[in-house]
Amino acid sequence: MIRYRGKKKVLDKVKELDAFPKVPEEYVDSTPVGGTFSLITFFIIMWLVYSEVTYYLDSNLVFKFMPDTDMDEKLQINIDITVAMPCSNLGADILDSTSQSVFGFGELQEEDTWFDLTQEQQDAFDAVKYLNSYLREEYHSIWQLLWKKGHGSVRATIPPRKTRPNHRPDACRLHGVLTLNKVAGNFHITAGKSLHLPRGHIHLNMLFDDTPQNFSHRIHRLSFGSPANGIIYPLEGDEKITSDENMLYQYFIEVVPTDIDTTFETIKTFQYSVKELERPVSHSKGSHGVPGIFFKYDMAALKIKVYQERENLLQFTLRLFSVIGGIYVIVSFLNTIVLMVRTAFKEKGNPKVVNATSLEKSRFVSNPLLVTQDLNVPVDLVKQ
Repeated sequence: MIRYRGKKKVLDKVKELDAFPKVPEEYVDSTPVGGTFSLITFFIIMWLVYSEVTYYLDSNLVFKFMPDTDMDEKLQINIDITVAMPCSNLGADILDSTSQSVFGFGELQEEDTWFDLTQEQQDAFDAVKYLNSYLREEYHSIWQLLWKKGHGSVRATIPPRKTRPNHRPDACRLHGVLTLNKVAGNFHITAGKSLHLPRGHIHLNMLFDDTPQNFSHRIHRLSFGSPANGIIYPLEGDEKITSDENMLYQYFIEVVPTDIDTTFETIKTFQYSVKELERPVSHSKGSHGVPGIFFKYDMAALKIKVYQERENLLQFTLRLFSVIGGIYVIVSFLNTIVLMVRTAFKEKGNPKVVNATSLEKSRFVSNPLLVTQDLNVPVDLVKQ
């Protein structure tokens, strides 16, 4: 153990080891110009530091394509659709390439309702419709904002009905979550309940030949997987109104698996693109088919990985210090120029003061005693 025996305190010895020499306060000339530039420098540096830190935390989005090898994975489809027909006349189920029983995918909840919306419900649905349409059209200019901030308002639900019409319910709301195989399939809504068969199923629509059919519909929600920031679901907010009883609506959907790994969420989900076709069914005119609403989906062979890429922490620190040092040097240079200009104007405006100042300086040089008296320095030290 080392014991200190000197007269000075340990703190004084530490002060003597300071590697950064300080300028004595009596040699520092404080000016209003220097103080102003100091404040400006402080605020500029604080703003630049905030901007650099924000940019570093924000980072860049990277989209990478890779083969999708998780073929045994299950996915969910989220459905909320209102069809302008009573629930007793409708059947909704799924048939895919595995020939799985329609009851194995799950079951949607059926809720009798009215197709005409109240003013409050219509305003909410129109807002969702307009916003989702705007996001699809302007996606290429706001895609970074969508992925980083999200757009949860698109999935807003329609408020419950407060007043009921005087007539019986004329529509059916189908909503719920179904679990799908990761293969091509067909989710459809058509007239008649379904009857399961060993190799598929049939709809008993022949029982409703004399019943008027109206497949006008609103899509409140149609998505795959869990909701995620940045993903736009094109069919949400879609509405189709028809007066034809034999209308066929077809939606061809391409589902793309998407792995998201960002600052705020890590999730495996799905996005999709869609093409739609509608036509009346008329066997006499050669337009064959079954009236109804058909969502034919297929899985993409590639998946998208979305992640954020940040620069190295050392590079960020070096850039931050270089910005601070550069601002300090530039402002110091400007401060020197301003002081030189200010001194030049003073010398030009008050030459007597300048001459008196020069005379005083010459007296100090010629008479060392005056220098020592003003600076409180011993005469012996000056003579040396």
